[in-house]
Amino acid sequence: MKSEFKAKFLSHLIQKKEAQGFTLIELLVVIIIIGILSAIALPSFLNQANKAKQSEAKTYVGSMNRAQQAYYLEKNAFAAQTDFGNLGLGVATQTTNYKYGITGGGGTSSQVTNWADTVLPKAPLKTYAGGVAVGTVAATSEATTLATLCEANAAAVNSGAQGSAAGLGFTSTAAPTCGGSFTTLN
Repeated sequence: MKSEFKAKFLSHLIQKKEAQGFTLIELLVVIIIIGILSAIALPSFLNQANKAKQSEAKTYVGSMNRAQQAYYLEKNAFAAQTDFGNLGLGVATQTTNYKYGITGGGGTSSQVTNWADTVLPKAPLKTYAGGVAVGTVAATSEATTLATLCEANAAAVNSGAQGSAAGLGFTSTAAPTCGGSFTTLN
């Protein structure tokens, strides 16, 4: 009789444990923890998405700088805005986030500015500008093209400057310099 009682008691305990679920407090604790983790992770994720969008503009303006240098070697002139397609980049003048352009260049110009402005005036993205100029390397006294890539210090939504208004400084002996509201990247 004792062993039969033990077997029934053990089977009762096993059935009782299988029928148990989570308590309301346990579920609330898990939901609160998930909420806290997502509140921490979401801003970081959104920031990474903006950095990816900015990477597009940084890459395109850098490519425009290199294409301007190659264009100058072939034609002894920089490409102007009307010659954008002649740079051979395969880049659209406007994408979802940025519009691209050229200021200066053409004819006998010895300098050109390539820029990326945000499509939306209050976008949470930084703008970019690149300058290419004909200069002389002091050590060798050789004339060559010198380039600079600049990034806005603030995003457009935070009153950051547009790339088309970068105000690059050009000299005949050094690479172009970034304007006051921009930082040199290279």
